[in-house]
Amino acid sequence: MQNEKKPSVEKSETEWRELLSDHEYYVCREKGTERAFTGALYAEKRAGIYHCRCCGEALFNDNLKYDSGCGWPSFFDELGEGRVTQTPDHSHGMIRTEITCTNCGCHLGHIFPDGPEPTGVRYCVNSASLTFEAQES
Repeated sequence: MQNEKKPSVEKSETEWRELLSDHEYYVCREKGTERAFTGALYAEKRAGIYHCRCCGEALFNDNLKYDSGCGWPSFFDELGEGRVTQTPDHSHGMIRTEITCTNCGCHLGHIFPDGPEPTGVRYCVNSASLTFEAQES
């Protein structure tokens, strides 16, 4: 795995609860998952940048997004190396790789080895973990 760096943005659980809605807190801080095909950014097709909901770090852009059909926003790469941390996840009787924001530790989702070229991976991300900044045309 990559990036065993300690997050640079640290807040108490009380501070996170004040910053996030109950659903966002569940997904971002308790490693929850939103239901497939329900996230606000799943079908987003405009040009722009996807930021971490918790700290605002730019993580993905529209050029990296694709429709994987899985029900969550999917990207084949991160915006720049080191923005997303990968960690083994053995929860729920599965072997997966969790992805988090390197800057603040926000749970984003998981990465899978079934994405398109050139990376061959799919960053499967919860909409609740992201904000979207549309590009001005």
